[in-house]
Amino acid sequence: MTGRAGGSVVMLAHGFGCDQNMWRLVVPTLAPDFTVVLFDHVGAGQSDLAAWNAQRYAGMDGYAEDVLEICHALDLGPVVFVGHSVSAMMGVLAAAREPELFAGLVLLAPSPCFIDDPAAGYRGGFTAADIDELLESLDANYLGWSGAMAPVIMGNPDRPELTEELTNSFCRTDPTIARSFARVTFLSDNRADLPAVAVPTLIAQCAQDAIAPREVGDFMNAQMPGSKLVTLDATGHCPQLSAPEATAATIAQFAAQAS
Repeated sequence: MTGRAGGSVVMLAHGFGCDQNMWRLVVPTLAPDFTVVLFDHVGAGQSDLAAWNAQRYAGMDGYAEDVLEICHALDLGPVVFVGHSVSAMMGVLAAAREPELFAGLVLLAPSPCFIDDPAAGYRGGFTAADIDELLESLDANYLGWSGAMAPVIMGNPDRPELTEELTNSFCRTDPTIARSFARVTFLSDNRADLPAVAVPTLIAQCAQDAIAPREVGDFMNAQMPGSKLVTLDATGHCPQLSAPEATAATIAQFAAQAS
């Protein structure tokens, strides 16, 4: 934990292939007013790799349970949970199970399902064949996949240092764990879980995002009672790196209102 002692709690959860260091440009804006909780998902960053279990982390539920366990272990009280990308759905599941632990959710560049569902009129951004190809490539050559996908995810070709940082983050992740987490990320479908969230929710999508198109934000906003949708002036899937000032200000404004 860092930031203001005794302040309202903002909990930051990173996405696939990342770690808590990805929030470093956002934390200085939040720290003067909030207690900021950072953590690494099991299998990422400085987490204890021995704690990773293939069965527990084969789906989103194990990660959501970790979020709840952290809240209980640190006796955090109601928190504003900020989930980036796949972590957004972990927050959705956790808040649906124990809403009293959450003052609100900020879902940053979220997607409840990355795969298109034409029959339901849903656009996730990828066909099933796209995802199969992505996962097969990851299985065959994780380091090569990391180098190829990082520019697509980051979406800022004029800022190569951002792509390099994301690539390096991917490469620091244990390949076996990364393969499992990738399947959780890209194959999960949490659309049916959205209406169960009863806490205030801010959906913060990026203006241009190749991973989570803007239709996803519209869909989520329609499915979640009491949610609000904002579009950040940001390009790519990692606005906490590409547009940290706007991202931090959005989080802070919502957290101040929700706390």
